[in-house]
Amino acid sequence: MTSPLANDASLTSLFSARAANIKQSAVRDVFEISMQPGLISLAGGNPYLQSLPLEKLAESAARIIAEQGLEALQYGGGQGTLELREQICQVMAAEGITDADPENVVITAGSQSAQDVAAKVFCDPGDVVLVEDPTYVGALNALEAYQVEVIPMAGDGEGLLPEALREQLAQLRTAGKKVKFLYTIPNFNNPSGVMLSEQRRQQIIDICKKEHILILEDNPYGLLKFDGAPLPPLRARDAENVLYLGSFSKIFAPGLRIGWALVPAELKQRFYLASEAVTLCPPTFNQMLVSAYIRDYDWLAQVRRYRELYAERCETMLEALEEHMPAGVTWTRPVGGFFVWLTLPDHVDSYPLLREGIDAGVVFVPGAAFSTKPKSSSLRLAFSAVSSENIREGVRRLAPILAKAVTKQPSETTAAG
Repeated sequence: MTSPLANDASLTSLFSARAANIKQSAVRDVFEISMQPGLISLAGGNPYLQSLPLEKLAESAARIIAEQGLEALQYGGGQGTLELREQICQVMAAEGITDADPENVVITAGSQSAQDVAAKVFCDPGDVVLVEDPTYVGALNALEAYQVEVIPMAGDGEGLLPEALREQLAQLRTAGKKVKFLYTIPNFNNPSGVMLSEQRRQQIIDICKKEHILILEDNPYGLLKFDGAPLPPLRARDAENVLYLGSFSKIFAPGLRIGWALVPAELKQRFYLASEAVTLCPPTFNQMLVSAYIRDYDWLAQVRRYRELYAERCETMLEALEEHMPAGVTWTRPVGGFFVWLTLPDHVDSYPLLREGIDAGVVFVPGAAFSTKPKSSSLRLAFSAVSSENIREGVRRLAPILAKAVTKQPSETTAAG
Protein backbone atom coordinates (compact mmCIF):
# COMPACT_ATOMS: atom_id res chain seq x y z
CA MET A 1 0.00 0.00 0.00
CA THR A 2 1.26 3.45 -0.94
CA SER A 3 1.95 5.78 1.96
CA PRO A 4 -0.36 8.82 2.05
CA LEU A 5 2.76 10.92 2.49
CA ALA A 6 4.09 9.81 -0.89
CA ASN A 7 1.94 12.25 -2.85
CA ASP A 8 2.45 15.23 -0.58
CA ALA A 9 5.73 16.35 -2.16
CA SER A 10 8.14 15.55 -4.93
CA LEU A 11 11.10 13.37 -4.05
CA THR A 12 13.26 16.37 -4.89
CA SER A 13 12.36 17.65 -1.43
CA LEU A 14 14.72 14.99 -0.12
CA PHE A 15 17.78 16.65 -1.67
CA SER A 16 20.39 17.90 0.77
CA ALA A 17 21.28 21.58 0.94
CA ARG A 18 24.58 20.60 -0.63
CA ALA A 19 22.82 19.21 -3.71
CA ALA A 20 21.69 22.70 -4.71
CA ASN A 21 25.35 23.51 -5.38
CA ILE A 22 25.81 20.61 -7.80
CA LYS A 23 25.51 22.10 -11.25
CA GLN A 24 25.57 20.76 -14.76
CA SER A 25 28.86 21.56 -16.45
CA ALA A 26 28.65 23.98 -19.36
CA VAL A 27 31.69 22.22 -20.81
CA ARG A 28 29.87 18.88 -20.91
CA ASP A 29 26.90 20.57 -22.57
CA VAL A 30 29.17 21.95 -25.27
CA PHE A 31 30.82 18.55 -25.76
CA GLU A 32 27.45 17.04 -26.57
CA ILE A 33 26.67 19.85 -29.00
CA SER A 34 30.04 19.46 -30.69
CA MET A 35 29.14 15.92 -31.80
CA GLN A 36 26.69 17.33 -34.36
CA PRO A 37 27.76 16.63 -37.97
CA GLY A 38 29.43 19.52 -39.77
CA LEU A 39 30.50 21.40 -36.65
CA ILE A 40 34.14 22.22 -36.04
CA SER A 41 34.74 21.88 -32.32
CA LEU A 42 37.34 24.15 -30.78
CA ALA A 43 35.79 23.31 -27.40
CA GLY A 44 37.13 20.02 -26.10
CA GLY A 45 40.41 19.75 -24.21
CA ASN A 46 41.09 16.28 -25.59
CA PRO A 47 44.49 14.70 -26.24
CA TYR A 48 45.19 13.49 -29.78
CA LEU A 49 44.88 9.75 -29.19
CA GLN A 50 45.43 8.89 -32.87
CA SER A 51 49.16 9.15 -32.28
CA LEU A 52 49.14 6.32 -29.70
CA PRO A 53 50.36 2.80 -30.66
CA LEU A 54 46.84 1.39 -30.45
CA GLU A 55 47.50 -2.05 -31.94
CA LYS A 56 50.38 -2.68 -29.55
CA LEU A 57 48.29 -1.43 -26.62
CA ALA A 58 45.57 -3.87 -27.63
CA GLU A 59 48.15 -6.67 -27.44
CA SER A 60 49.21 -5.47 -24.00
CA ALA A 61 45.61 -5.40 -22.79
CA ALA A 62 44.98 -8.92 -24.12
CA ARG A 63 48.17 -10.20 -22.49
CA ILE A 64 47.17 -8.72 -19.12
CA ILE A 65 43.81 -10.48 -19.25
CA ALA A 66 45.30 -13.77 -20.47
CA GLU A 67 48.20 -13.91 -18.04
CA GLN A 68 47.00 -11.88 -15.04
CA GLY A 69 43.25 -11.85 -15.50
CA LEU A 70 42.36 -13.06 -12.02
CA GLU A 71 44.29 -10.15 -10.54
CA ALA A 72 43.36 -7.56 -13.19
CA LEU A 73 39.62 -8.17 -12.84
CA GLN A 74 39.59 -8.44 -9.04
CA TYR A 75 39.34 -5.81 -6.30
CA GLY A 76 42.64 -4.15 -5.54
CA GLY A 77 44.22 -2.08 -2.81
CA GLY A 78 42.60 1.25 -2.07
CA GLN A 79 45.82 3.22 -2.51
CA GLY A 80 46.63 1.72 -5.90
CA THR A 81 49.19 -0.84 -7.03
CA LEU A 82 52.73 -0.41 -5.78
CA GLU A 83 54.15 -0.80 -9.29
CA LEU A 84 52.11 2.10 -10.64
CA ARG A 85 52.84 4.29 -7.62
CA GLU A 86 56.55 3.70 -8.17
CA GLN A 87 56.18 4.49 -11.87
CA ILE A 88 54.27 7.67 -11.03
CA CYS A 89 57.30 8.78 -9.03
CA GLN A 90 59.34 8.33 -12.24
CA VAL A 91 56.83 10.46 -14.15
CA MET A 92 56.99 13.17 -11.50
CA ALA A 93 60.80 13.05 -11.62
CA ALA A 94 60.55 13.95 -15.32
CA GLU A 95 58.41 16.92 -14.25
CA GLY A 96 61.01 18.02 -11.67
CA ILE A 97 59.81 16.33 -8.46
CA THR A 98 62.70 14.08 -7.46
CA ASP A 99 61.90 13.32 -3.81
CA ALA A 100 58.49 11.63 -4.13
CA ASP A 101 57.84 8.55 -2.00
CA PRO A 102 55.42 5.93 -3.44
CA GLU A 103 54.02 5.58 0.08
CA ASN A 104 52.60 9.11 -0.19
CA VAL A 105 51.02 8.57 -3.62
CA VAL A 106 47.29 7.83 -3.79
CA ILE A 107 45.86 6.63 -7.12
CA THR A 108 42.61 8.43 -7.96
CA ALA A 109 39.95 8.42 -10.68
CA GLY A 110 41.68 11.21 -12.58
CA SER A 111 42.71 14.39 -10.81
CA GLN A 112 39.01 15.36 -10.75
CA SER A 113 38.41 12.75 -8.06
CA ALA A 114 41.37 14.06 -6.06
CA GLN A 115 39.92 17.58 -6.15
CA ASP A 116 36.66 16.27 -4.72
CA VAL A 117 38.48 14.35 -1.98
CA ALA A 118 40.54 17.42 -1.09
CA ALA A 119 37.40 19.52 -0.70
CA LYS A 120 35.80 16.82 1.43
CA VAL A 121 38.82 16.34 3.69
CA PHE A 122 39.82 19.96 4.25
CA CYS A 123 36.69 22.09 3.89
CA ASP A 124 33.72 22.77 6.12
CA PRO A 125 30.73 24.75 4.85
CA GLY A 126 31.64 28.43 4.76
CA ASP A 127 35.40 27.89 4.51
CA VAL A 128 37.25 29.84 1.83
CA VAL A 129 39.14 28.37 -1.11
CA LEU A 130 41.13 30.64 -3.38
CA VAL A 131 41.31 29.94 -7.12
CA GLU A 132 42.77 31.58 -10.18
CA ASP A 133 40.44 33.63 -12.33
CA PRO A 134 39.67 31.88 -14.66
CA THR A 135 40.09 28.31 -13.48
CA TYR A 136 39.11 24.73 -14.27
CA VAL A 137 35.34 24.24 -14.32
CA GLY A 138 35.56 20.76 -12.74
CA ALA A 139 37.32 22.18 -9.71
CA LEU A 140 34.68 24.89 -9.33
CA ASN A 141 31.93 22.26 -9.43
CA ALA A 142 33.69 20.08 -6.86
CA LEU A 143 34.33 22.98 -4.48
CA GLU A 144 30.87 24.49 -4.69
CA ALA A 145 29.28 21.13 -3.94
CA TYR A 146 30.93 21.25 -0.50
CA GLN A 147 29.45 24.69 0.23
CA VAL A 148 32.72 26.54 0.36
CA GLU A 149 33.20 30.18 -0.52
CA VAL A 150 35.25 30.28 -3.71
CA ILE A 151 37.17 33.51 -4.17
CA PRO A 152 38.85 34.20 -7.53
CA MET A 153 42.34 35.69 -7.56
CA ALA A 154 43.63 38.14 -10.16
CA GLY A 155 46.39 37.22 -12.57
CA ASP A 156 48.03 38.39 -15.77
CA GLY A 157 50.10 36.91 -18.59
CA GLU A 158 52.58 35.54 -16.05
CA GLY A 159 49.98 33.87 -13.86
CA LEU A 160 48.71 34.55 -10.36
CA LEU A 161 49.73 37.92 -8.92
CA PRO A 162 51.55 37.41 -5.60
CA GLU A 163 50.68 40.86 -4.33
CA ALA A 164 46.98 40.34 -5.06
CA LEU A 165 47.16 37.04 -3.17
CA ARG A 166 48.87 38.70 -0.20
CA GLU A 167 46.30 41.52 -0.06
CA GLN A 168 43.33 39.15 -0.39
CA LEU A 169 44.58 36.95 2.44
CA ALA A 170 45.07 39.97 4.68
CA GLN A 171 41.49 41.10 4.01
CA LEU A 172 40.12 37.63 4.69
CA ARG A 173 42.08 37.37 7.91
CA THR A 174 40.72 40.74 9.07
CA ALA A 175 37.19 39.55 8.23
CA GLY A 176 37.70 36.42 10.33
CA LYS A 177 37.42 34.06 7.35
CA LYS A 178 39.04 30.63 7.41
CA VAL A 179 41.05 29.98 4.24
CA LYS A 180 41.87 26.30 3.66
CA PHE A 181 43.78 26.18 0.41
CA LEU A 182 44.75 27.78 -2.87
CA TYR A 183 43.80 25.71 -5.92
CA THR A 184 46.13 26.47 -8.81
CA ILE A 185 47.12 25.16 -12.24
CA PRO A 186 50.51 26.85 -12.62
CA ASN A 187 51.46 25.14 -15.88
CA PHE A 188 49.26 26.12 -18.85
CA ASN A 189 46.16 26.91 -16.87
CA ASN A 190 42.88 25.47 -18.04
CA PRO A 191 41.32 27.55 -19.58
CA SER A 192 43.74 30.45 -20.09
CA GLY A 193 46.86 28.56 -21.18
CA VAL A 194 48.95 30.87 -18.97
CA MET A 195 52.06 29.58 -17.18
CA LEU A 196 53.05 30.92 -13.77
CA SER A 197 56.41 32.61 -14.17
CA GLU A 198 59.54 31.28 -12.50
CA GLN A 199 60.03 34.37 -10.34
CA ARG A 200 56.49 34.14 -8.91
CA ARG A 201 56.54 30.47 -7.92
CA GLN A 202 58.53 30.78 -4.72
CA GLN A 203 56.65 33.95 -3.80
CA ILE A 204 53.33 32.09 -3.95
CA ILE A 205 54.74 29.27 -1.82
CA ASP A 206 56.14 31.69 0.77
CA ILE A 207 52.86 33.62 1.06
CA CYS A 208 50.78 30.47 1.54
CA LYS A 209 53.23 28.99 4.05
CA LYS A 210 53.21 32.21 6.08
CA GLU A 211 49.40 32.26 6.10
CA HIS A 212 49.24 28.54 6.98
CA ILE A 213 47.17 27.51 3.97
CA LEU A 214 47.67 24.49 1.75
CA ILE A 215 48.45 24.70 -1.95
CA LEU A 216 46.49 22.27 -4.13
CA GLU A 217 48.62 22.12 -7.28
CA ASP A 218 46.96 20.59 -10.34
CA ASN A 219 49.50 19.77 -13.05
CA PRO A 220 48.02 17.66 -15.88
CA TYR A 221 49.83 19.62 -18.60
CA GLY A 222 53.25 20.05 -16.99
CA LEU A 223 55.15 17.77 -19.39
CA LEU A 224 53.54 19.40 -22.43
CA LYS A 225 55.70 22.51 -22.56
CA PHE A 226 56.43 22.93 -26.24
CA ASP A 227 60.18 23.42 -25.88
CA GLY A 228 60.52 20.34 -23.69
CA ALA A 229 61.86 22.22 -20.67
CA PRO A 230 59.09 22.21 -18.06
CA LEU A 231 59.35 24.53 -15.08
CA PRO A 232 59.62 22.56 -11.82
CA PRO A 233 56.20 22.35 -10.13
CA LEU A 234 55.52 24.12 -6.85
CA ARG A 235 55.73 20.72 -5.16
CA ALA A 236 59.37 20.43 -6.25
CA ARG A 237 60.09 23.41 -4.00
CA ASP A 238 57.90 22.51 -1.02
CA ALA A 239 57.09 18.96 0.08
CA GLU A 240 55.22 19.92 3.24
CA ASN A 241 52.65 22.50 2.13
CA VAL A 242 51.82 21.44 -1.45
CA LEU A 243 49.37 18.65 -2.27
CA TYR A 244 50.18 17.73 -5.85
CA LEU A 245 47.70 16.33 -8.40
CA GLY A 246 48.76 14.54 -11.57
CA SER A 247 47.00 12.66 -14.33
CA PHE A 248 47.56 10.30 -17.24
CA SER A 249 44.60 11.88 -19.05
CA LYS A 250 46.69 14.34 -21.08
CA ILE A 251 49.86 12.30 -21.59
CA PHE A 252 48.23 8.90 -22.19
CA ALA A 253 44.50 8.12 -22.12
CA PRO A 254 41.68 10.04 -20.36
CA GLY A 255 39.26 7.14 -20.74
CA LEU A 256 41.23 5.05 -18.25
CA ARG A 257 40.51 7.65 -15.54
CA ILE A 258 43.82 7.21 -13.73
CA GLY A 259 45.28 10.14 -11.84
CA TRP A 260 47.10 10.57 -8.58
CA ALA A 261 47.72 12.72 -5.56
CA LEU A 262 51.14 13.15 -3.98
CA VAL A 263 50.10 14.06 -0.46
CA PRO A 264 52.26 15.57 2.31
CA ALA A 265 53.17 12.72 4.65
CA GLU A 266 51.20 14.01 7.65
CA LEU A 267 48.03 14.34 5.55
CA LYS A 268 48.28 11.19 3.48
CA GLN A 269 46.38 8.68 5.62
CA ARG A 270 43.23 10.78 6.03
CA PHE A 271 43.27 11.71 2.34
CA TYR A 272 43.70 8.05 1.33
CA LEU A 273 40.84 6.89 3.58
CA ALA A 274 38.51 9.52 2.15
CA SER A 275 39.39 8.47 -1.38
CA GLU A 276 38.89 4.79 -0.55
CA ALA A 277 35.48 5.57 0.96
CA VAL A 278 34.30 6.78 -2.46
CA THR A 279 35.93 4.45 -4.98
CA LEU A 280 36.87 1.51 -2.73
CA CYS A 281 39.81 0.91 -5.04
CA PRO A 282 41.10 2.29 -8.34
CA PRO A 283 40.33 -0.06 -11.27
CA THR A 284 43.04 -2.72 -11.23
CA PHE A 285 42.98 -3.51 -14.96
CA ASN A 286 43.30 0.16 -15.88
CA GLN A 287 46.24 0.54 -13.52
CA MET A 288 47.96 -2.51 -14.98
CA LEU A 289 47.50 -1.20 -18.53
CA VAL A 290 49.00 2.14 -17.55
CA SER A 291 51.88 0.28 -15.88
CA ALA A 292 52.46 -1.75 -19.04
CA TYR A 293 52.51 1.47 -21.07
CA ILE A 294 55.08 3.10 -18.80
CA ARG A 295 57.15 -0.10 -18.49
CA ASP A 296 57.07 -1.46 -22.05
CA TYR A 297 56.78 1.62 -24.27
CA ASP A 298 58.86 4.72 -24.77
CA TRP A 299 56.29 6.95 -23.11
CA LEU A 300 58.64 9.94 -23.05
CA ALA A 301 59.04 9.68 -26.83
CA GLN A 302 55.24 9.80 -27.06
CA VAL A 303 55.25 12.94 -24.90
CA ARG A 304 57.81 14.48 -27.26
CA ARG A 305 55.54 13.71 -30.21
CA TYR A 306 52.67 15.35 -28.37
CA ARG A 307 54.75 18.46 -27.72
CA GLU A 308 55.64 18.80 -31.40
CA LEU A 309 52.07 18.20 -32.51
CA TYR A 310 50.50 20.60 -30.03
CA ALA A 311 53.13 23.27 -30.67
CA GLU A 312 52.35 23.12 -34.38
CA ARG A 313 48.61 23.33 -33.81
CA CYS A 314 48.94 26.14 -31.31
CA GLU A 315 51.02 28.11 -33.80
CA THR A 316 48.39 27.47 -36.47
CA MET A 317 45.69 28.81 -34.17
CA LEU A 318 47.70 31.90 -33.26
CA GLU A 319 48.37 32.60 -36.94
CA ALA A 320 44.67 32.19 -37.77
CA LEU A 321 43.71 34.54 -34.95
CA GLU A 322 46.16 37.14 -36.21
CA GLU A 323 44.70 36.84 -39.68
CA HIS A 324 40.99 36.85 -38.89
CA MET A 325 40.23 38.39 -35.51
CA PRO A 326 38.92 41.98 -35.39
CA ALA A 327 40.43 44.80 -33.38
CA GLY A 328 39.29 44.69 -29.78
CA VAL A 329 39.87 40.95 -29.36
CA THR A 330 43.00 39.83 -27.49
CA TRP A 331 44.32 36.37 -26.70
CA THR A 332 46.94 34.50 -24.72
CA ARG A 333 50.02 32.98 -26.36
CA PRO A 334 50.61 29.65 -24.62
CA VAL A 335 53.97 27.91 -24.59
CA GLY A 336 52.39 24.57 -23.70
CA GLY A 337 49.12 22.81 -22.96
CA PHE A 338 45.89 22.73 -24.97
CA PHE A 339 44.20 26.15 -24.84
CA VAL A 340 44.07 29.74 -26.05
CA TRP A 341 41.96 32.26 -24.10
CA LEU A 342 40.25 35.04 -26.04
CA THR A 343 39.01 38.23 -24.38
CA LEU A 344 36.54 40.69 -25.88
CA PRO A 345 35.58 44.14 -24.59
CA ASP A 346 33.92 44.13 -21.16
CA HIS A 347 30.43 44.86 -22.48
CA VAL A 348 30.31 41.58 -24.43
CA ASP A 349 28.84 38.42 -22.89
CA SER A 350 30.34 35.45 -24.72
CA TYR A 351 27.64 32.95 -23.72
CA PRO A 352 24.93 34.14 -26.18
CA LEU A 353 27.57 34.00 -28.93
CA LEU A 354 27.71 30.21 -28.56
CA ARG A 355 24.40 29.77 -30.41
CA GLU A 356 25.62 32.05 -33.19
CA GLY A 357 28.80 30.00 -33.40
CA ILE A 358 26.82 26.76 -33.69
CA ASP A 359 24.76 28.27 -36.49
CA ALA A 360 28.03 29.21 -38.23
CA GLY A 361 29.46 25.72 -37.73
CA VAL A 362 31.97 26.28 -34.92
CA VAL A 363 31.86 25.49 -31.19
CA PHE A 364 33.81 27.04 -28.30
CA VAL A 365 33.40 27.20 -24.53
CA PRO A 366 32.09 30.50 -23.09
CA GLY A 367 34.25 32.00 -20.37
CA ALA A 368 31.54 32.01 -17.70
CA ALA A 369 32.03 28.24 -17.36
CA PHE A 370 35.42 28.93 -15.77
CA SER A 371 34.43 31.71 -13.43
CA THR A 372 32.41 32.40 -10.30
CA LYS A 373 30.82 35.34 -12.13
CA PRO A 374 27.57 34.91 -14.09
CA LYS A 375 28.92 36.60 -17.24
CA SER A 376 32.26 36.69 -19.01
CA SER A 377 33.62 38.53 -22.03
CA SER A 378 36.11 35.72 -22.66
CA LEU A 379 36.02 32.30 -24.30
CA ARG A 380 38.24 29.23 -24.55
CA LEU A 381 39.51 27.68 -27.77
CA ALA A 382 41.20 24.26 -27.75
CA PHE A 383 43.68 23.22 -30.44
CA SER A 384 44.92 19.86 -29.14
CA ALA A 385 42.60 17.43 -30.97
CA VAL A 386 41.82 19.54 -34.06
CA SER A 387 43.58 19.32 -37.41
CA SER A 388 45.40 22.41 -38.65
CA GLU A 389 42.91 22.70 -41.50
CA ASN A 390 39.94 22.68 -39.11
CA ILE A 391 41.65 25.11 -36.74
CA ARG A 392 41.99 27.65 -39.58
CA GLU A 393 38.43 27.10 -40.78
CA GLY A 394 37.00 27.20 -37.25
CA VAL A 395 38.68 30.51 -36.49
CA ARG A 396 37.53 31.88 -39.85
CA ARG A 397 33.93 30.95 -39.02
CA LEU A 398 34.16 32.44 -35.53
CA ALA A 399 35.71 35.77 -36.48
CA PRO A 400 32.60 37.48 -37.96
CA ILE A 401 30.57 36.58 -34.88
CA LEU A 402 33.12 38.17 -32.57
CA ALA A 403 33.50 41.18 -34.88
CA LYS A 404 29.75 41.80 -34.73
CA ALA A 405 29.75 41.49 -30.93
CA VAL A 406 32.71 43.87 -30.54
CA THR A 407 31.11 46.58 -32.67
CA LYS A 408 27.79 46.49 -30.80
CA GLN A 409 27.30 49.29 -28.34
CA PRO A 410 27.04 48.24 -24.66
CA SER A 411 23.34 49.13 -24.59
CA GLU A 412 22.68 46.87 -27.59
CA THR A 413 24.51 43.97 -25.96
CA THR A 414 22.56 44.40 -22.73
CA ALA A 415 19.27 44.50 -24.56
CA ALA A 416 20.16 41.43 -26.62
CA GLY A 417 21.20 39.51 -23.48
